[in-house]
Amino acid sequence: MGLRFYNTLTQRVEDFAPARDNTVRLYTCGPTVYSYAHIGNFRSFTFFDLLRRWLRARGFGLDHVMNITDVDDKIIRNAVAEGKSLADYTRAYTEAFLEDCAKLRLEQPERLVKATEHIPQMVHAIETLRDKGFTYDSDGSVYYRIQKFPEYGKLSHIDFGGMRAGARVDVDEYDKADARDFVLWKAPKEGEPFWETGIGPGRPGWHIECSVMAIEYLGETLDIHAGGIDLTFPHHENEIAQSEALTGKQFARFWMHAEFLLVEGQKMSKSLGNFYTLRDILERGYAPEAVRYLLASVPYRKALNFTFDGLKSAAVAIDRLRNFQLRLESGRFPENGGGAFLDRVAEARRGFEESLDDDLNTAEALAAVFEYVREANTAMDAGTFPAAAVAPARALLEEFDALFDVLKPTAAVDAISDTEIETLVTERSQSKKARNFARADAIRQELLDRGVVIEDTREGVRWKRK
Repeated sequence: MGLRFYNTLTQRVEDFAPARDNTVRLYTCGPTVYSYAHIGNFRSFTFFDLLRRWLRARGFGLDHVMNITDVDDKIIRNAVAEGKSLADYTRAYTEAFLEDCAKLRLEQPERLVKATEHIPQMVHAIETLRDKGFTYDSDGSVYYRIQKFPEYGKLSHIDFGGMRAGARVDVDEYDKADARDFVLWKAPKEGEPFWETGIGPGRPGWHIECSVMAIEYLGETLDIHAGGIDLTFPHHENEIAQSEALTGKQFARFWMHAEFLLVEGQKMSKSLGNFYTLRDILERGYAPEAVRYLLASVPYRKALNFTFDGLKSAAVAIDRLRNFQLRLESGRFPENGGGAFLDRVAEARRGFEESLDDDLNTAEALAAVFEYVREANTAMDAGTFPAAAVAPARALLEEFDALFDVLKPTAAVDAISDTEIETLVTERSQSKKARNFARADAIRQELLDRGVVIEDTREGVRWKRK
């Protein structure tokens, strides 16, 4: 049936293809770098990564832009409190975000763009909106007049019929259903950083930043705009109002939103003591790939309940797949048979792909893989898994891991190379033959301490990284 995504704008699952030249013009909302990103943020960023990987797997090119919001209310407040410039304050958190992304194996977008590097373009956009009659000035700030845009609300599907004309808000974030004229350009308060521009001193509002950077690099109409569900209103609603007033064209054809992440069934908050950054989780000894697996395992449009039991289960699931991969690589299989097993792996691969084509249903995709692995392991135990099925099974795992990217263990700081492992394994085998069991046990323990598990099987010695 082809690739299909749920479109928040139309509230329907629709067939997807890029508008032109097989390249998907994708904009995703990036971090606001006022602190370390938390695991709720990374739920969205993992979704973006899965989206871009599956688009590429389906043969599309990518032009993916993600913003770095390095100026907003929180950033200014924190930078002023610490006596730092915006650039100095945000640099450390931007670098930390990129480090965290690398640990979670999130691909970098084709373009990573900072708001503060696009101030002239934002000023020009505001001047254009002013010339078109969509703005008004008040106390040195410039506001967008939402009553000039009759389609306001078409993304969030909220009824704004009772909104008060002329009510305005100058903060970047505000309550759901609190529709007010929003700020495009904010006059500086005493002690705040600002830019001197043709529309006066100040700095951009949060919403205009994304509109301008998306249009700057991807053109007037995007194929997909994606973000967390909490951004639907007001941020994305305001982006549509600004962008379509600027260009007179549809801003984005598809809007995709990741649902909330809960922690142990509750909304994450510092007051509840369940607020975790990725760094907090990794410091507890969990592997980054277990975090990635858990974040990816629930389809993006369903709320994800993040639990430490869930992380342990993710680690177990990854081990099952790694063990199966090891059996494929090191096992000895009969040469006869194969027809039914070849049909079965083809069926599993088809189920995997069709699930992902169906609005990135990662849960169904995982089910297709694990059901096949269970059946294949049973056949291996019985000695009936044929050699002819090894290559297709490995191809299924490769396709799985091109998306989920969890099979390769994260290297420890004192990582041991494969060559070193093989040398020690050989020495251990020789020590056992020489009945030097003390040395053999010492080698096993040394490898275990360095994250390598040795297994003695009927087919010989196998090893794997923890």
